[in-house]
Amino acid sequence: MQVLVRDNNVDQALKVLKRKMQREGIFREMRARRAYEKPSERRNREAGEAVRRARKVARKQAVREGLIAAPKKKPSTRPAFARPAAPQAPSTE
Repeated sequence: MQVLVRDNNVDQALKVLKRKMQREGIFREMRARRAYEKPSERRNREAGEAVRRARKVARKQAVREGLIAAPKKKPSTRPAFARPAAPQAPSTE
C-alpha cells in the first residue's frame, strides 16, 4: 500500500493511509490474528456477518422498491474548493 506525501504534510498522508487500511480491512484482520479463534467462535462470527449482510441487502431492496424511506444523507464536512475565475476580456474604458 502506498501513499504520497504532499508538501511535507505527513499528518494528512497518515490520515489517508489509515483510511485506506480501514477500507481494506487490515485493522480487523490484525485484531482477529491477535489471539486464537476457536472454530465455534469463527462459525458464530461468520453467521452474524452473513445476517448483517442479508439485512443490508434487504434494506437496500426495500428502499429501491419504495417500501421504506431512504436514510437521510449527512451534510458534507469537506470544504468546497473554489474554482478559479474565468479570465475576463480587458475593458475598453
